[in-house]
Amino acid sequence: MRRALIVVDVQKDFCEGGDVPVKGGADRAVAIAGLIRSSDGQYAHVVATRDHHIDPGGHFSDDPDFDTSFPVHCVAGTEGADFHPDFEPVVTSGDVHEVFFKGAHSASKSGFEGATESGTPLGDWLRERDVAGVDVVGIATDHCVKATALDGVRAGFDVRVLLDYTAGVAADTTGLALDELRAAGVELTGRPVVLA
Repeated sequence: MRRALIVVDVQKDFCEGGDVPVKGGADRAVAIAGLIRSSDGQYAHVVATRDHHIDPGGHFSDDPDFDTSFPVHCVAGTEGADFHPDFEPVVTSGDVHEVFFKGAHSASKSGFEGATESGTPLGDWLRERDVAGVDVVGIATDHCVKATALDGVRAGFDVRVLLDYTAGVAADTTGLALDELRAAGVELTGRPVVLA
């Protein structure tokens, strides 16, 4: 089975020092870059998603519920929307084969709502390359990683989440996310990183 690695939202705003930081995010950036460098042909393709907000409506809030609404983050063209500096080198080196932008005018938690700069959706891009299975890593386990994995299942892919390479916002929401992922048939490996 041809597999792809999907790296979800390893961006400055989601790591320590960012506008919506997840504890452990910076360490996961380092770990994911190491995973990619040592994958040794394990993946047919490696792709990354990134929040790219222009006007996401109610997703930005001065009184966020941290479920559907959040403080302003990852605004297109800002430093916070950039990949974390420990992850960026594997993107610029070509080890990441494509980047998918999501959330310009919506919340868009799932990477499968993202598209290339030329407009090709993630699911279509993978199918065009005969990818049947995906491993999902990134930030945050209980939000965009979960949404990406669930949409991957809905799109017909065999989905694994590599928990050693994810960071969760909180223990309770991460636990609920893992239950939801298992119920959907997602294979979970490793242990979740939750430092909140």
